[in-house]
Amino acid sequence: MASIKNLKKDINYVLGDIIEECYTWEILNPKADKKATEAIIDEAIESFDSLIDKVNAKNVENSKAHFKAINNELEETAHKLLDKINNL
Repeated sequence: MASIKNLKKDINYVLGDIIEECYTWEILNPKADKKATEAIIDEAIESFDSLIDKVNAKNVENSKAHFKAINNELEETAHKLLDKINNL
């Protein structure tokens, strides 16, 4: 892990791109029901808040393992959300 700052940027960029992809899908499918994309956006925002809270946690015994786990959780969350977008 290069730095905490870069991890925060990764979280922001990855989840931001997923939200942007939802909006793009809504634009390309104007007649489709938007409730599914709104749910994905809400889940992305909740994941963002959760991951940032974990990054900002101060009482961590093994910081290297902690940040690696956060990075792995980000990847899993991103894949899960992208699968939901692809299934729309």
